[in-house]
Amino acid sequence: MTGASEGSGFLAVDSGGSGLRAVVGTAERGPLARRESPEPVRTGDRGIDPEHFMAHLMPLVRAMTAEAGPVRLTAVVVGAAGLASLGDALRAELPGALTRELGVRRVALAADAVTAYVGALGSRPGAVIAGGTGLIAIGTDLTGWRRADGWGHLLGDCGGGAWIGRAGLEAALRAHDGREGGSVRLLTSAEEVFGPVAGLPGRLYLRPDRPAVLASFAPHVAVCAEGDPVATEILRLAARHMADSAAAVCPSGGEPRIGVTGGLFKLGDPLLGPVDEELAQRLPHARRVPAEGDPLHGSVRLATELSTGPLTLPGDGTMLSVTTTSDE
Repeated sequence: MTGASEGSGFLAVDSGGSGLRAVVGTAERGPLARRESPEPVRTGDRGIDPEHFMAHLMPLVRAMTAEAGPVRLTAVVVGAAGLASLGDALRAELPGALTRELGVRRVALAADAVTAYVGALGSRPGAVIAGGTGLIAIGTDLTGWRRADGWGHLLGDCGGGAWIGRAGLEAALRAHDGREGGSVRLLTSAEEVFGPVAGLPGRLYLRPDRPAVLASFAPHVAVCAEGDPVATEILRLAARHMADSAAAVCPSGGEPRIGVTGGLFKLGDPLLGPVDEELAQRLPHARRVPAEGDPLHGSVRLATELSTGPLTLPGDGTMLSVTTTSDE
């Protein structure tokens, strides 16, 4: 991936809980180099820290431009987890910093839900359910954006990995206590993973990564769903929550597409089967299609378009914003 000719060069970035991933490329030749950093961008009193972001990003950019050859970067797209609620400092400072450091003329900041949408469906009307530890649904009719849930594991993320894991552990504790609604199979699985469940509160409540720990039990719920009615019902209810969120954001006219994306759906048929059934019931006018790519793919798609002109998708003050230098 060397010797690229100058053209409409772009930098595409995906920033999330697992760190930074970035791609340099051109509209003419596509992606030319890729790098990643495993350390997430720091979040502090001002939200996502723009200085920490730049300190992590620039070494990746230097390495990628050295590999890609003479690429003149004209546009940057950054997809960032937490942008909608924690992105004020990033929106205020990052476009200027990227312009100063890289000489780019256009900078777009997108919520990770937007890049997940674009990665899954492209610039088409529809809805996407993005599921991992948490869960959010996002939809557009190409005139505006709508989102549902994504409120975190204490207030929402209904049907997400942490939600499924917590429901499975609750059913395990019910079986331990002898209460109705318990599952001996989930109890056995929980004790294989965490040890005696009587000590689970002490091992869980003080951990700063509680959502991730809860989500780590979701695959065990999926395994238990084969032959266990309690685990099966947990996944059915998770699918119902997902369909509720998708219905809240999906365009009502035409034949919109619906995509699902994220690590949660690696649970496979025990979850995808109920999801398809619930979506067909709630949104019979929509068509479920396989996701074409992940959030980084979405950032690349947006950056490719932005490097040659304006974006097709609608702007939004918090979900998707574009800054253009005054000399263009």
